[in-house]
Amino acid sequence: MAGSGARRAARWRWGADARGRTRWTRGRVLAGLAVLSAALLVFHSAVPNTVGRLGSALEAFLPWLGLAVPVLLVSALVRRSVTALVAVLLPAAAWAGLFGELLLPADRDGHDITALQHNVSDENPNPTGTARALIGGAPDLIALEELTPSALPAYEATLAAAYPYHAVEGTVGLWSRHPLTDVRRVDIRPAGIGEGWDRGLRCGVLTPQGEIAVYVAHLPSVRFRASGFGSGPRDESARLLGAAVAAEKLGRVILLGDLNSTVDDRGLAPLTSRLAAPRRGLALSWPAALPVARIDQILTRSATAAEAWTLPATGSDHLPVAARIRFDDS
Repeated sequence: MAGSGARRAARWRWGADARGRTRWTRGRVLAGLAVLSAALLVFHSAVPNTVGRLGSALEAFLPWLGLAVPVLLVSALVRRSVTALVAVLLPAAAWAGLFGELLLPADRDGHDITALQHNVSDENPNPTGTARALIGGAPDLIALEELTPSALPAYEATLAAAYPYHAVEGTVGLWSRHPLTDVRRVDIRPAGIGEGWDRGLRCGVLTPQGEIAVYVAHLPSVRFRASGFGSGPRDESARLLGAAVAAEKLGRVILLGDLNSTVDDRGLAPLTSRLAAPRRGLALSWPAALPVARIDQILTRSATAAEAWTLPATGSDHLPVAARIRFDDS
């Protein structure tokens, strides 16, 4: 037995196994998987959307490709493959380059306003408790989606004292500590959806730093179907909202909304090409029970959202998302 153990140790020292493979020639499949993972992270935009919108489906959950790194790392160690170990550095570096900054500490000083975004759910059993929980976050702005006629009075009554200014269009609304001006509906209804589908709102907000434009929106949901990732209506609604933001005359803009995807999804490019996402914080918001993606967004123009974070669960299937925002000098 001692001799067998010595032979195994010698094979590891010299890098050859029973088949004569060295630590450099073992694990080629693992190395290939590592290279593929890195390529998908770096070149995700090259994955076509022509078949089943595979590109958007990949991008909606892009950060989770990072899970390949520990799996491949453990597998490389088990296989005793130096080649695979070196290859694992590629997806690790790619993930860090794309998402590592979100994990860094944020500068929490010097912000001008705090905004909060929450899809409260049209099945929320406790709108009053939800409103109280949002007040506890002490934001200056609160944007809500999936407001129903039956629940709206509870939100209005609970938020009124701390947020004396508010506006509602259809199922979306904005509550503010500061006066509102030029409130209007924003038409983001995609083709094929009937009248009465109102999910877009624009308000001017008179902050101490000057007037800003705040948009509240709830884009259509996406579905995984046999034909692929059903994001067509969502993408069309994003284009309409992007056009409204592009036409906005005020320089400073904040978009608060349930956009039904992450900022990596090319379907949101009409918005993400014009507005910036928070620099710090993963703030995974959906589903509330086990969040896997941030589909509730706080995006800015001529302003910087230094950090995004989630609040504790309410009666919704989404978590509230908040961000501290600093206005750029105009």
